[in-house]
Amino acid sequence: MAVIRNTFLCMSWMACFLVNAQTFPNKPIRLVVPYAPGGAVDVLGRPVAQKLSELLAQPVIVDNKPGANATLGTDTIARSPADGYSILLTSVVHYLVPLFSKNVPYDVYKDFTPIAQIATTPNILAVHPSLPVNNVKEFIEYAHKNPDKLFYGTTGVGSTHHLAGVLLASTAKINLEHLPYKGGNPTINDALGGQIPVVILTAPTILPYAKQGRLKALGVIESKRSKGLPDLPTIGETVNGYAVPDLWLGVLGPNNLPKAIVDKLNLALRQAVNAPEVKQRLETSGFEVTGSMSADEFNNSIKIDTDAFKKIVSSSGIKPE
Repeated sequence: MAVIRNTFLCMSWMACFLVNAQTFPNKPIRLVVPYAPGGAVDVLGRPVAQKLSELLAQPVIVDNKPGANATLGTDTIARSPADGYSILLTSVVHYLVPLFSKNVPYDVYKDFTPIAQIATTPNILAVHPSLPVNNVKEFIEYAHKNPDKLFYGTTGVGSTHHLAGVLLASTAKINLEHLPYKGGNPTINDALGGQIPVVILTAPTILPYAKQGRLKALGVIESKRSKGLPDLPTIGETVNGYAVPDLWLGVLGPNNLPKAIVDKLNLALRQAVNAPEVKQRLETSGFEVTGSMSADEFNNSIKIDTDAFKKIVSSSGIKPE
């Protein structure tokens, strides 16, 4: 009798999930951004959420939850029901945090379901105009002559920006001290005010101020020049052996998110970022739209990307604290 009852309960549970997947969505969706407003992830999330609202015929609400190196907002998704109504807009950094911290309150792989990669964005090394350098070569020469004067701001410990600085210091044999912030917006504010001389941040965060002359963009972190910044050289063009993988941004859900919901969200996200008005807005901001992968393809690409960053961490001798 107990077996029959358990079988019935299991079938009822599965039937409930199937019905939910078929009717999804029938209420507002929360898109958690684990960074402060104004940073690159937030800049990406708002037009995408607006378009998603149209495509899914339900409000998609951006919910900024910065703090604890992005783990505060991310943890809310790890603890959310697997129903598709709470999802996370994050980046490859999500998978790197455990390399730096022992206190991550969730398993970055087991507690999440990859849904869609939607964009990449180049990272840029930039300096305050008061620093007497105009390119990467001059920056390295200055660093050699002033070994105790350079520190760089980023969005946090374990970010791709942090690792980019670690790799630059070791490859160019210069001293760079890391100064982590809680997002791109507070970092850029201190850079503009001259409190920090150097920043490594995403193109959408740097470019508006570089165009105004309030910051000097010196080089692209990744191994290839950006399509949107063809005249800005890569750091690797000056520093042999320097290359950092692309910074991708994508959407994750809680663990065990039903495949039907994953596929529906994946399709809607890809349609949203490739909508002409959204794509143009994102590319103008410095993003490169990559909304072409299925959820399975996105999942398979994650290991390749994270392994490349793990090599940088391993070679630098960094240990989780």
